[in-house]
Amino acid sequence: MANNLRFQVVEEAFKKSAVEVKQPKERPSEYFGKYVFNRQKMYKYLPKDVYDSLVNVIDNGARLDRSIADAVAAGMKQWAQEMGATHYTHWFQPLTEGTAEKHDAFVEHDGKGGMVENFSGKLLVQQEPDASSFPNGGIRNTFEARGYSAWDPTSPVFIIDDTLCIPTIFIAYTGEALDYKAPLLRALHAVDKAATDVCSLFYDDVTKVQVNLGWEQEYFLVDEGLFSARPDLLMTGRTLMGHESAKNQQMDDHYFGTIPDRVQAFMKDLEIQALELAIPVKTRHNEVAPNQFELAPIFEECNLAVDHNMLLMSLMKRVARKHGFRVLLHEKPFDGINGSGKHNNWSLSADNGVLLHAPGKTPEENLRFVTFIVETLMAVYRHNGLLKASIMSATNAHRLGGNEAPPAIISSFLGTQLTELLDHIETSSANELFNLKGKQGMEIDIPQIPDLIVDNTDRNRTSPFAFTGNRFEFRAPGSSVNCASAMIALNAAMAESLTSFKERVDGKMAEGKEKLPAILEVLKADVKTCKPIRFDGNGYSEEWVKEAARRGLDVETSCPVIFEHYLDDSSIKMFESTKVMTAKELEARNEVKWEMYVKTVQIEARVLGDLAMNHIIPVATHYQSQLIKNVQGMKDIFSSAIFNTEKATRLSSRNLKLIEEVAERTEKIEQLVEELTDARRVANRIERIHQRAIAYHDTVCPKMDAIRRECDHLEMIVEDGLWTLPKYRELLFIR
Repeated sequence: MANNLRFQVVEEAFKKSAVEVKQPKERPSEYFGKYVFNRQKMYKYLPKDVYDSLVNVIDNGARLDRSIADAVAAGMKQWAQEMGATHYTHWFQPLTEGTAEKHDAFVEHDGKGGMVENFSGKLLVQQEPDASSFPNGGIRNTFEARGYSAWDPTSPVFIIDDTLCIPTIFIAYTGEALDYKAPLLRALHAVDKAATDVCSLFYDDVTKVQVNLGWEQEYFLVDEGLFSARPDLLMTGRTLMGHESAKNQQMDDHYFGTIPDRVQAFMKDLEIQALELAIPVKTRHNEVAPNQFELAPIFEECNLAVDHNMLLMSLMKRVARKHGFRVLLHEKPFDGINGSGKHNNWSLSADNGVLLHAPGKTPEENLRFVTFIVETLMAVYRHNGLLKASIMSATNAHRLGGNEAPPAIISSFLGTQLTELLDHIETSSANELFNLKGKQGMEIDIPQIPDLIVDNTDRNRTSPFAFTGNRFEFRAPGSSVNCASAMIALNAAMAESLTSFKERVDGKMAEGKEKLPAILEVLKADVKTCKPIRFDGNGYSEEWVKEAARRGLDVETSCPVIFEHYLDDSSIKMFESTKVMTAKELEARNEVKWEMYVKTVQIEARVLGDLAMNHIIPVATHYQSQLIKNVQGMKDIFSSAIFNTEKATRLSSRNLKLIEEVAERTEKIEQLVEELTDARRVANRIERIHQRAIAYHDTVCPKMDAIRRECDHLEMIVEDGLWTLPKYRELLFIR
């Protein structure tokens, strides 16, 4: 019987023990980057002049000279083969939120009937994967398959199993970006240029500004047997039905608790393999919800950090299966408990060693600090709707707005001290803010910012974009997505903001103003302009929703409608002026977003309908039949006269009520499933994908919620031994 199978799966899950992990004898620093062609290996395997040229490309953005490509490829191949690699692949990030790869062997005909290992510079620099079957938003027709992947030298190649993986961008034959990496690299270049220009107002030695990113990856672990016994988890990554466990996270006993042995074994194995791939993992801990955990690395350069996050998500899935787990990266796999995010800790640093979002020890340095804080707020204020669109998805929509994650309104928390500082700037005149003392330098009439500002600002977990001392934490990105999406929008907006700031300061200086008065005058105006984005209160409150709307912030909650911000005039102007994406690329990406939304909800609706009709209703009616037999048996046992007595009636009344409730709920489910199917059919007939996505949100999703409510009620009624699907108390508390 199906019920016995469920119990067998649960029993097996409890019996499992931790897989033994062989801890390397070396210290992590000794095997860090073992499978990465890093600078140490580049220096060993490349000629000196080739090494110098490649480093110049990586560090200074010099154009890659194709003449060195063959030498680089030869060195890579030699190293890779010594490490046991037999194949190579261009590893890229299409608009699927995953990665893609096509493996080719290091072999060619030798012209003598044999084979020879070969890997040329041409194969390293460029390949031609099929571009028609990846999401492209109409840029490519099915019959127009040509696309190009091109090597990104700034992200080191690495080895997975027997394959040399080469990070690349992915573009269409007509030149448009079909991936996340190409526009991310453009956005990083735009910020570099704009921030370097602004730094010239404060320093003489800044030639480059780097974007830093430190992501925090949250995830759930579920026993593989239980995972396989839940078709909804298997097909959609989340439970489409399931009543809350009597105990979940309300005792706060899981957060930062002792890591279970079996999970610890998984974490150790994952960390070893991650460090071997040069992913600088540092932090691991239990998260708030049961069976939820977090892994976080040391921050890195943004492009490399994004690559490492995508690589880690793939690695997590492989290692988890080795330990009898499945990793759930869905933002809300279980109803009623916390979902998972991917907090993006973002900052800028100059090549003179200055962290631009950190306060300094002199008035001049603090003016630089205030400048970059204010211009970040300007970027977030001008494009708050776009930033929300950059992190929105059909899956993240389930997480945002709950009492565990940032609300679906973008605002920034600064803390008391920084808020008071900006208020002081806003209410003071430029002449009051500073004075010059000849060779003694400048004094700014701004309250001194202590060195320990990190400890002087509290945290606000309801803020989507919070200042945390020397960086901003963008808390809204979901756990399953490519964080490049948020980084593209944020960095492009920042580049626009800094460019505007520098142009306005230059304009005032051209009018005859001194540099410092010009800077302070522009800052004062910007502090006032971006004030609506600053909010230090409770982002979960209904009052904030009303207040945010009054301030002109975007308060939309419909995922397909939120995507429209990519096509706002201000968004198109910003992306085009920073040369990050063209209007055509933006239109195509929005087509992809709407299409992905429709397909995600469509799959969920089909799975839910199947589960309701082929699992829930048969189990419920089988239980109903048992109840009917029970009542009939009571009639047979008792004489007609006795059965009609008050005692006999009381004995059977509970069963009669259950029979009636099961009948009502199963009938309601059948009706709702039929309505759900009809709603999908109507929506599918809508030609424009944008309107179809809105229809799915407005008509299909509510039917799914209603079906779930009825199924969850039945779960609490039907005899436990008959229920075929593993329950929350089993999924969330396996040790």
